[in-house]
Amino acid sequence: MTTDRRYDIDWLRVIAIGLLLIYHIAIVFQPWALFIGFIKSDNSVESLWTPMTMLNVWRIPLLFYVSGMGVYFAMKKRSWKKLITERTKRILLPFLFGFVAITPLQMFIFQKFYNMPLSYYPGSSHLWFLGNIFIYVLLLSPLFFYLKKYKNGKFRKAISKIMSYAMGPVSISVFFMLEVVFVKPQLFELYAQTWHGFFMGFLAFIFGFLLMYSGNSFWQTVLKWKWLYIGIAAVLYTIRFTEYEGISNMYLTSLESNCWIFGIFGFGFQYLNKPSALLSYLSQAAYPVYIIHMFVLYAGAFIFLPLSLPPIIKFLGITLFTFLACFYLYEFILRRVNIIRPFFGLKWKQKVKQEFEDKSTIKKDLLNIKSTNTNM
Repeated sequence: MTTDRRYDIDWLRVIAIGLLLIYHIAIVFQPWALFIGFIKSDNSVESLWTPMTMLNVWRIPLLFYVSGMGVYFAMKKRSWKKLITERTKRILLPFLFGFVAITPLQMFIFQKFYNMPLSYYPGSSHLWFLGNIFIYVLLLSPLFFYLKKYKNGKFRKAISKIMSYAMGPVSISVFFMLEVVFVKPQLFELYAQTWHGFFMGFLAFIFGFLLMYSGNSFWQTVLKWKWLYIGIAAVLYTIRFTEYEGISNMYLTSLESNCWIFGIFGFGFQYLNKPSALLSYLSQAAYPVYIIHMFVLYAGAFIFLPLSLPPIIKFLGITLFTFLACFYLYEFILRRVNIIRPFFGLKWKQKVKQEFEDKSTIKKDLLNIKSTNTNM
């Protein structure tokens, strides 16, 4: 397995989480927001939903793909025991903490906004994604480590060969179509805490790993054919929002979803696979921001929605507030207070330990110098 870091995958994770924030803010301005537990604006901006509907068929699947790819890289220097231990600390701990401490905050704001009796409501909310990922790691680790053991076997060579053809990546969509056949979701984009979301994520997670496992052929293919995939996705998206929408169905949406993702992978591989100081910062910030963004968003809605402003200005105000507040919370609290870092998916800083070791080394050096001078 290659040991090279893939900066484009890091960038795509950051971008996907940034888009997720905007997507959730847009829900506040839809007439059905209250039905899925969001604070709702009295004045809707339904035009926001046209681009959001393009976004919502691939934003979550993309994150599952990227998470599977992340496990591929995590396995390079870890045994299965170390992988489970690391994922328990990085995924399960923030999920459980968020369940009991973060989501109740957004429910508290929701209750205040609607003048409801204040009650403690723990729950998974948007953190359902983390719960799914941890289950996938537990279920699939035996398979992944088996494949790692036989990384030069016939199976890997077969996948690599398939992925070298333009329609190779697209063929993955058949499995997502079968998921639609068996699960029969109400809506394709209804992922949170549904069997559709679980099995769709399971497939994307597996294929995220397998695409990295297959080698470079997949990346060369999506690089070469990225415009084809984007073109297919754009046509299918257009069909969903024209007079031809009657011929659209969730099987075609499965194909559209994957074509968007493969096109994005191609553009990311071409333009984003390079290190930068900004990426280094944002890749660390993305996960904690994902964990806290919902209660921050609700706080922004609590502040801006009662104001006498045009709804689009309220949308922009909540968006700016959410991004800035998440930044300040991350920069000045989450990343600096060592004791809370693990609860937000950040590694425990070794700074204190290192400073102690440095001081001990300096003290020893001074004693050695003093001893040397005494003996002279």
